[in-house]
Amino acid sequence: MEREHPAGGASSLSQEHLAELQQAKRLLEHPGYVARITDVIGMPLEAAVKALPAAWTSKIAAVTNASLTKCLNVANATLRPSGTSSFPKLHSAAVALSGAAGGAFGIAGLAVELPVSTVVMLRSIADIGRAQGENLASGEAQLACLMVFSLGGKTAADDASDSGYYAARIALAQAMSEATVYLAKHSLASESAPALVRLIAQIATRFNVHVSQKAAAMMVPIIGAAGGALLNTLFINHFQDMARGHFTVRRLERLYGPDAVSAAYLQLQG
Repeated sequence: MEREHPAGGASSLSQEHLAELQQAKRLLEHPGYVARITDVIGMPLEAAVKALPAAWTSKIAAVTNASLTKCLNVANATLRPSGTSSFPKLHSAAVALSGAAGGAFGIAGLAVELPVSTVVMLRSIADIGRAQGENLASGEAQLACLMVFSLGGKTAADDASDSGYYAARIALAQAMSEATVYLAKHSLASESAPALVRLIAQIATRFNVHVSQKAAAMMVPIIGAAGGALLNTLFINHFQDMARGHFTVRRLERLYGPDAVSAAYLQLQG
């Protein structure tokens, strides 16, 4: 029997689930990713991003979009649809290795390294989602995995009154809905399907912020292979945290309904 979803905010959730939601909010709203990279490179990340060559800005955007377009089916094809365990350290180690290879070539290695690391990261995200009860045979769950790449920071278009997490969900809501309908009707996703192209473009805009930050950090002369491995470890750890928060919220939404969980989330102190 399907559980009836109670109305209301924090009062609707049990104390145990409120504590889980509080931890999810801490992960989603306070990632600390920029500060950690700043510590590694020894200079403000904002300054490093501004120093990126203009020619690289469009190249990074193209690589970001292509990486997201290619990786969804590849990453999820290697996972069972359901399960209760995840292996974040294994995926972090794999991404660190690709980062070491890319770091040896600096920013020029990004075009080769990013598609590889993005596939591994998406697989880790999907693994975390599966452990939180997501059925990866579902197109909607697969898209929820892809959406994680959009989390962890606001864009200029976000409403300042919204949390970063819910601002991202609101911004992607229509594109997510259209892509979900498409996947429900087609057993094999087409990279050129307009619904998927629109969704990936919107996610890529947000993901590109993080990729540009990583690319800027890779330009620092002292980075090299060891620094590239560390940057990629920070990179995947960020998205693993976003996945833990995101899929906790989704699991609670399945129990209490989206309205009750969003109300409780917004009432909680960050």
